[in-house]
Amino acid sequence: MKKLTTKDFITIGIFTAIWFVVEFACGMLGYIHPYVVASYVVLLPLAGSIPMMLFYTKTEKFGMISIMSILIAIIMFVTGMGYLGAPLIIASGVLADLIARSGRYKSFKSTVLSYGVFCFWICANYFPVIVTAESYRQSLLDGGFSAEYAEALFSVINVKTIAVLMLLCFVFGCIGSFMGKAVVKKHFEKAGIV
Repeated sequence: MKKLTTKDFITIGIFTAIWFVVEFACGMLGYIHPYVVASYVVLLPLAGSIPMMLFYTKTEKFGMISIMSILIAIIMFVTGMGYLGAPLIIASGVLADLIARSGRYKSFKSTVLSYGVFCFWICANYFPVIVTAESYRQSLLDGGFSAEYAEALFSVINVKTIAVLMLLCFVFGCIGSFMGKAVVKKHFEKAGIV
């Protein structure tokens, strides 16, 4: 197995930072309406697809996607999303890494599946809403959100809808792969990904 180099760690850091910017930008849209929060499962896989597909062209060793997921889990914790979603974030990254490795990081089919699975981490945003529902509802009200906003949020993000939201993460991750590849096509060709 090839060892990760300093260059690899720098690449991981850069693309993790880009993911954070994308996530933060989409997160700000959540203040508009709670349905926008639920739409993260569509927005983030598509918005993150271009930088992520570029990241895949630079990924040739196992561990790069996994480490990115660990960094995302740490960032989510530090920015107030708690630790509840960390297992899902890390598991998604490791599984995505294994899928990409199965195609030797050169198969676009594996890349599509890998990115679809990687996008499961987005649902970690919803774990505080589901697991700590009452305290989360109160924190929304204490934070200046209206009772109507809270009700609408809980109507679309709950135990009954989480499976659908996760499926949408995967589906739009796969769709985003094609969109991202189209944008960074030259890089895919240079990296030999087919």
